[in-house]
Amino acid sequence: MIQAAIKKLFLPSLLTFKNGKPVKTKEAFERRREELKDILQKEVYGILPPKPAHLRVELTAEETLYLAGFATYRELCFHCEIDGEDATFPVTQIMPKGEGRFPVFVCVNFGTDVVHKYLPLEEIIQRGYGIFVIKYQDVAKDSADFRSGMAKHLCKSRRALSAPGKIAMWAWAAMRVMDYIPLCENVDAEQVAVIGHSRLGKTALFCGAMDERFRYVISNDSGCTGAALSRQKEGESIAQITERFPYWFCPRYLRYAGKEDGMPFDQHFLLSLIAPRHLLIGSAEGDRWAGPENEFLATAAANEAYALYGMQGLVHQNEFPAPDTELDEGDCLYHYRRGTHYLSRRDWNAYMDFIDKKRVK
Repeated sequence: MIQAAIKKLFLPSLLTFKNGKPVKTKEAFERRREELKDILQKEVYGILPPKPAHLRVELTAEETLYLAGFATYRELCFHCEIDGEDATFPVTQIMPKGEGRFPVFVCVNFGTDVVHKYLPLEEIIQRGYGIFVIKYQDVAKDSADFRSGMAKHLCKSRRALSAPGKIAMWAWAAMRVMDYIPLCENVDAEQVAVIGHSRLGKTALFCGAMDERFRYVISNDSGCTGAALSRQKEGESIAQITERFPYWFCPRYLRYAGKEDGMPFDQHFLLSLIAPRHLLIGSAEGDRWAGPENEFLATAAANEAYALYGMQGLVHQNEFPAPDTELDEGDCLYHYRRGTHYLSRRDWNAYMDFIDKKRVK
C-alpha cells in the first residue's frame, strides 16, 4: 500500500545522479549527497552562508541552582565575525547536574523565554538531557526584513535567485551552536539532536541535512517544504506558503508554485540527507494543513538511502499508521498522535524514548 502510494506520486529519483547513472552503493550516495545539497540550496532554501571567520561565545549570566538546584542555567552571547563585523545572537543553555557528559538538544524555538508552552524543561532535565535554546527571531526576524539582526550579515542581496531565506539563517545559527558544543566539558558532542516545530521543524531538517554533526534530526509538524512531500499534498501548498512567507526561502523557489508535480525534487531529497543518522518525524492527526500522510510517505521514501548503508530506515507495516503510534523499530522514528498542531510533552517524550534506545551510553 505505502510503496504503491509512493510510486503513484512519480517522485524524482533519489538514487540517480544528474548524469543519469544509478547510485548503487553508500560511497556513490556520498557523491549524490553533494548533488542533493546543491539542489535544495539553489532551488528551495538558499545557499547557506559560510561559517564565520571567528566565533567567540560570551557567558553573560549564570544561575547554578536552577530548577530547584538540579540544573545550571546560562545565558550566552554568540559573537560571529562576518566581513570584519561582530554579529551577535543570544542562546540559552540549561544542563542537568551530575558527572559525565549529557546528550543535548539544540532547539530552535518560538518563545522569548525558556519557560515556554513548547518546552517542558523540567521533564527534559529530569530525563538527563541538556538543551540549548535559540529564540529564532533573535537571529533573524520572521518577516521580509533583511536589514536587521543577523539577516543583514547573512544575506547581502535578495536579488540573487539562490539568496538564503530565513529558514537557512535560523539553521545557520543552530550550526554555530554545534561549533561551540565540543568545547563544553559536560556535553556529549556525539549525541546532539536538533529539534524544531512547524516552520522551525523545517529549519531543523535543513540544518540536520546540511550539517552531519547532528546525530538526531527531529521535525515536529513541519508540513509543506518540511517533512511532507509536495506532490498531491493535502493542506498547505507551495503556492500558499510562498505567497504568505516568501522570505523563508530563496527567490527561485517561488517559480514552483502550482507546479509541484513537475519539480525535479521533492522533500524525500531533504530527508534522505539525514542517512545514516537518525531521522525523527512527528505528525498529528488533526494537523491536516501540514499533511501527515505526506510526512509519512516522505519518511518511507527516504528508506532507499538508509538501505545503502545497511540500515532499516523506517520500519512500517506498509500502511498508514493509526493515531497514537510510534514506529520506532528502525533507524528512523515516525511518531503519529491524536490532536492538533503543537509540540507537546507527549512528542518530547516520544523523541527522548527513541534517542534513549539508540544512543551509546
